[in-house]
Amino acid sequence: MQRKTEVDVVALVTSPGHNYWFHSTDPSVGVGPHPTSYPESVDVDAGLGIRGDRFYGKVSRLASAVSFFAAEAVEAVEDELGLARGAIDPRLARRNVVVRGIDLNALRHNDFTLDCGDGPVAFTAAGETAPCAWMDDRLAPGARAALRGRGGLRALPTTSGVLRVGPAQLETAADVQPERAGHRVRRGRLP
Repeated sequence: MQRKTEVDVVALVTSPGHNYWFHSTDPSVGVGPHPTSYPESVDVDAGLGIRGDRFYGKVSRLASAVSFFAAEAVEAVEDELGLARGAIDPRLARRNVVVRGIDLNALRHNDFTLDCGDGPVAFTAAGETAPCAWMDDRLAPGARAALRGRGGLRALPTTSGVLRVGPAQLETAADVQPERAGHRVRRGRLP
């Protein structure tokens, strides 16, 4: 049975190249020259990803062509690290689609659609998007550890369409519980 859930696309993030290649205590080391954009809408192509993004059409990355991140995960990290709400910009995680109201862990290895008003875009979810060492440099010290088990979701688009910032509708057969958005899931318990 398909379930429909009202959600929000908080932000969209694209970059034509990968900027963070290795961890360094010096934030200027290993940072690439590619600009990061925060568009109001993006074009998604089936089997390829988001047009203009660094993972678009990359054969080695097709299962993870589009990445999703829960805004609630950032709020949980802020709480865990004793930071004020709003201290961390969720866009800095450089996940393509920042959402609110989606239990991303429940979507792993499931099909889902996201309709931002221009028709549904279908995805097949792969696994977790593990937080990298750069999270400590770009978000806050301790963010990488705090994001384990809630670092996001990788997915392959199976239809083409448009995603927009704003209200959206998620449709999936997965048991998505919006109140669990941003909760940590231990690796052994990931679907």
